Amino acid sequence: MPEVHVSVGSNMDRETNVREALCLMEEHYGPLVVSTLYEAESVGFSGPNFYNLVVGFETDRALPEVMQALSDMENRRGRRRGGCVPDDRPLDLDILLYGDTVDHNSPCDLPRPDILNYAFVLCSLAEIAGERVHPECGCTYAELWSSFSDNTQKLWPVTDIRLDSRTTRFGRRQRATHALK
Repeated sequence: MPEVHVSVGSNMDRETNVREALCLMEEHYGPLVVSTLYEAESVGFSGPNFYNLVVGFETDRALPEVMQALSDMENRRGRRRGGCVPDDRPLDLDILLYGDTVDHNSPCDLPRPDILNYAFVLCSLAEIAGERVHPECGCTYAELWSSFSDNTQKLWPVTDIRLDSRTTRFGRRQRATHALK
């Protein structure tokens, strides 16, 4: 079964939407690997700060089915699409990795370019899958994070909220082995 890694973000009713996303994903896919919850400034538009994390799980479901399930979860939390300008999001679920799939011709675009472009994605992915190798770069996510050079992207751990899904069939969640930038 492929391991799937999903970026979870919310800048509207953040705690509620992130908790609901974790509950829904756990209902659909079973035990989850959950990174630390981070707060980060909006990227690409002016809006409230986001809560972000990355979730990992194994599934025997095909990629289109996973994509549809995640889209349904977003819609359930009030996600609206179709505007040409990025805006606030009650819930944003993006597939980062589906096993070692490399496909830049599908709507999913895997591995998702956000991995290499956004601190809130790469930091969280390095925390829960640091030893895994990016299928195109050939570097581990921990190596990619340690060399991430865009210090304009600020993020900080949210320490006053405990998320429940902390153990998985992959084993216990691992803490990041490198300092937050």
